[in-house]
Amino acid sequence: MRSASGLLAVLVLLSACSGRFIPPASGPAPVARQPVAAFPLAAVPNSPIVGASTAFATGYVAGPPVARLPIGRDQATRALAAFRTSCPSLLRRVDTSGLTRGADWKAACSAANATSDSEAISFFRRWFEAVQIGDGRAFATGYFEPEIRGSRTRQRGYDVPIYGRPRDLVDVDLGAFTETLAGRKVRGRVSGTTFVPYFDRAAIETGGIDATAPIIAWAADPVEIFFLQIQGSGRLRLPDGGILRIGYESQNGRDYTGIGALMRDRGLLQPGQTSMQGIMAWLRAHPAEGRDIMRENKSFVFFREQQGPAQGALGLPVTGGVSAAVDPKFVPLGAPVLLSMDRADASSLWIAQDTGGAIRGANRFDTFWGAGEDARAIAGGMAARGTAFLLLPVGTSARLAAGGNANGAPVNP
Repeated sequence: MRSASGLLAVLVLLSACSGRFIPPASGPAPVARQPVAAFPLAAVPNSPIVGASTAFATGYVAGPPVARLPIGRDQATRALAAFRTSCPSLLRRVDTSGLTRGADWKAACSAANATSDSEAISFFRRWFEAVQIGDGRAFATGYFEPEIRGSRTRQRGYDVPIYGRPRDLVDVDLGAFTETLAGRKVRGRVSGTTFVPYFDRAAIETGGIDATAPIIAWAADPVEIFFLQIQGSGRLRLPDGGILRIGYESQNGRDYTGIGALMRDRGLLQPGQTSMQGIMAWLRAHPAEGRDIMRENKSFVFFREQQGPAQGALGLPVTGGVSAAVDPKFVPLGAPVLLSMDRADASSLWIAQDTGGAIRGANRFDTFWGAGEDARAIAGGMAARGTAFLLLPVGTSARLAAGGNANGAPVNP
């Protein structure tokens, strides 16, 4: 457990399995919440296949009956509402985890639309069974919707471009070429007759896409927009006090690199600088070196102007305290997940409605907390460990055991 805001922040930032960096808004930092300890449920003994790339290949075992899982009335009601919005995606999407097919969700989704909020707990008990992916040992971080300074037009003090999707960025579904690559995608561009990687961060920031990408707004601080890219969406506080929401549109296809670990390994963070504020202060105090460090993260996110609330990877609104980012190769997007963690605030029923560049592998979660100072305080200190149980429609395990995964592959011995 972590008890000081600086230590909390640096561990989330610098851990090899860290989640999204939480950039501080202007003004004093919020007081870090002191986490309330909780005692997670024990995982079911299991020997996962190490290095497997999907939930099905990793292996799964039956979890406790859903009626025995600690699901409260309020969290069940909120999760039911989020699940309803996810149902259309569950019914039509290809589940890259190998666990479910669209038809598996039909009965539960029909029931969700006919269930009142007062019956939310009964709904999850009636229509779902719990499974544990791999060893079930879960790690959860947190993210929120940040607010930074921005402008719709370029003007003095606002000269960092916020790009929309470039016209020459191409998405390629490799599964369209061979079944062995089903579910795998790459992004790049066409150069002559060759498909090549898209421009990296350094090339983009030095004008590489000025002729092909729209500029939807201008940021005041390159450090703030760098970290907003890692969050994936946020709010721009305009000079007149208004708010412009921007959301994730696409990404350049390059791998994400966490700069916190680079700074730590190079001894750039001195005592007293290991808070989130300290890291951003270092980057601002050393603009040339800071720029080069940020460019070592070659990943670059493109935005779109967004009407309404923040949205996740499904293109649906995400809800603070309910929505979570997952690796869709291990958790079907839209599925409920019960996290039983060593922090009370993370121990809840979540709906997988988002993804994240650093959220990779089985039982890795990034919990969404909404917007505002309270959300930032919770998300900035979130690093919970415990056990995860994925809720699948009743009968899924039996179907998998009888006929293989969602794509018809045989069950692993």
